[in-house]
Amino acid sequence: MTEGTVRIEGNSLLLPGGVRIRFMRTLRLPETGTHGLPPGLGEFPLRRVEDYADTVPAEWRARGGVMLPVYLREAMWLSFAGSAEPAALQVGVGKVCAISGRPWSPRLALTPQNHVVLPRQPWLDGINSGEGKVRQFVAVPLGLGATVEGQVTGEEVWGGIQLQSFPLRAAELAKWREQERRRAEISRSAALMSGYGAPPPAPGAAPAPMAAPAAAGRARSAPAMGLGVGGSMRQEIYPADRPLDAWAREPAGRVFVHPVTPPEWRRVTGEVPPPSPVDRAAYTRAGLPWFEYYDQDAGDVAPTDTLGAVRPVGEWLGADHEPWQTPSPDQVIPLGDASGKPVADGDW
Repeated sequence: MTEGTVRIEGNSLLLPGGVRIRFMRTLRLPETGTHGLPPGLGEFPLRRVEDYADTVPAEWRARGGVMLPVYLREAMWLSFAGSAEPAALQVGVGKVCAISGRPWSPRLALTPQNHVVLPRQPWLDGINSGEGKVRQFVAVPLGLGATVEGQVTGEEVWGGIQLQSFPLRAAELAKWREQERRRAEISRSAALMSGYGAPPPAPGAAPAPMAAPAAAGRARSAPAMGLGVGGSMRQEIYPADRPLDAWAREPAGRVFVHPVTPPEWRRVTGEVPPPSPVDRAAYTRAGLPWFEYYDQDAGDVAPTDTLGAVRPVGEWLGADHEPWQTPSPDQVIPLGDASGKPVADGDW
C-alpha cells in the first residue's frame, strides 16, 4: 500500500501502517441488561465517495472518505483482525471520541486515553462504558438528538464515523520488527523439531465486485446518519501499553465514513443494498452462536462522565424489540487468549 494513503480492499478499509478495519453487521441488543458479544452477520459493503461524485451530496464530496448502507437502528461493530503492525487508532462518532468522550483531536492522549492499540484490541462494538462494558453502536438519523454527538455536544453537525491511525516511530517500529523476527525464528525451530510445519496463511477475502457509478445526475442533500447507542455488552477497551512518544506525532492516515440509508444507497450507487439482518429471536431459535471473550491479562479503560450519560436510541424512537430470546449455554462460544484505489480525504 502506498505510504500515507487509505484504500479499500474488498470490504476492508486499509489505513497506513497496516491497519485493517471491517465494518460488521450484527444483531441489536436489548437496551436493558448486559449481554455477551453478538455474532457477526457479514460485512457492510464499502464504496469510495469520489466514485459517485455526480450523485452524492456536496457535503459528502467535501469530506471525502467512504460510505456504507445501514438500516435505521441497525447495529454494527468494527473488526481490526488482520492489522499487521502496532498502531494507535482513534475512533470518532460525530467527531466525539468513542473511548474518552472528548471532542475529536488530531493528537493522541492518555489522560484520558483517546485511542485503541492494535492489534491488541481485536474489535470495538460501541462506546466506552468502563467496567469491562461498551454500549453498542446503533445507526440513527441526525436531527433527533439521539446520536452520541447530539447528546455530548448538544449539536448534530457531523454524523458518521471518523478514523485516524498513528504508526510507531521508526526506532520503535524497528525494535518491534526485530522482536517479531526472533519470535518467528523460535516458532519455526519448534515446528521443525516437532515435525510440523507452520500452517499456510489464510487466503484473503476476494474483492467485492464494484458496481459502475450511477448515471450522472443532480447531487442533492441526503438524510444524514450518525451513531447512537443500544444495549450494553461485556467487552474491555484495553489501556494503552506504550507511552505517547512511542507513536508518530502526526497521523499517517484518516478517513470519514458516511452511513447511508438503503434508499439513498440505491439512488447514489445504483446498487441494491443488503437485506436487513435476521431478527434476534430467529437467530437464537436456530441455535447460532453468541460469544464471550476472556483475557486474564486484560485491563480496561475507565469510563467517562460524558459517555456514561449517553442514553439509548429507544428513548427517542421507542421500543421495537421482539421478546428477548436468551441464548442457551451451549450457544455461547468462549474466545480468548493491499491494494486498491486510494480513498480521498477532505475537510472535516
